Amino acid sequence: MLSSIRIRKHEVGLLFRHGDFEQLLQPGTHWLRPLLFDRGRKIESVSRLDAKFEHKMLDVLIADPALADQLVIVDLTDEQRALVWKDGRLGWILGPGRHAFWKAPAKIEVETFDVNDFTFTHRKLETVLQHGSAHLYLDGVHIEPNERVLLFRDGVLFDQLKPGTHVYWKNAGRVQRRIVDLREQVADVSGQEIMTADKVTLRVNLLVNYHVTDAVKAVSAVQDYEQALYREAQLALRAAVGARTLDKLLADKDAVTDEVRQALVGRAEEFGIAIRNVGLRDVILPGDMKAMLNQVILAQKQAEANLIRRREETAAARSQANTAKLLAENPVLARMKELEALQEILAGAKTTFVLGPGDVANQVRRLVTDDVTKVE
Repeated sequence: MLSSIRIRKHEVGLLFRHGDFEQLLQPGTHWLRPLLFDRGRKIESVSRLDAKFEHKMLDVLIADPALADQLVIVDLTDEQRALVWKDGRLGWILGPGRHAFWKAPAKIEVETFDVNDFTFTHRKLETVLQHGSAHLYLDGVHIEPNERVLLFRDGVLFDQLKPGTHVYWKNAGRVQRRIVDLREQVADVSGQEIMTADKVTLRVNLLVNYHVTDAVKAVSAVQDYEQALYREAQLALRAAVGARTLDKLLADKDAVTDEVRQALVGRAEEFGIAIRNVGLRDVILPGDMKAMLNQVILAQKQAEANLIRRREETAAARSQANTAKLLAENPVLARMKELEALQEILAGAKTTFVLGPGDVANQVRRLVTDDVTKVE
């Protein structure tokens, strides 16, 4: 007697005998000898609705022409990756190996990529990146307008990435990224203890404003361009301050900043950096030196004040001498000055004086110096 097996329309049957694949069974009814007489037989029903066909004996199964004709075979080398679209939707991102998909009932489309191209671009980039397995095969970076990213592959500069989103394949070599900020930055060279030419130890704080002009130089000329600029600023500051006495330093700080700036400009260009501005923020003296300097300044100001006072007293005495000489040579002018003085003395007084005949000036002088009779 024969037994029947039903393969549904969305399925295929795989017939094995003693572990070896023997035949593909198409949808429909199949009559077979009973298992009682054929104990080594095994039939597997496989649904084509799953789209991707996975089996531990895939390599053996696809060697059958009848089965291979119903499959889309994706065979990827170590340098290849693939996107598989099911009915226009991204279904799988595939790595190296052999993969199989049923041609029906879904529409299967395959895109193959070579990772040696490294950079990944696609018209549906956002869709690809949102796929659940994208992180296994793709890596990316989003760059702001003020940034540049240098991409190194196996130690060699591969590309200088500009603002935007950039995606590349993983496991395509040893990849390193260096992000460079192009905005203006400040290097704060603070707390530098430096000895002046006259052996005074100061603590000086310096500010250096700069920005990166050449990102490639900034990351390739030195290991860390920020630290390199900091060290150069330290050396230039020590050289400028050490060549001056304290008095010269305090009298002309701008000369120090100009010298430091000139020393930095040339070296900074070698790092791909442009110096915008250099300034001394603080010059801090030791406590005892600060007290001594305050005493010196106080003595200088007192001497200046005394000099001004003496100059004014001399000028006042000279003016009085000139006035006395002028009055002695002009009696009329002297009398007028006496009357003006009398007017100032009697200003606002309600007093009546009776003057007799004779010299009016003498009578007025006696009124001022002697007791007189007041007449209301």
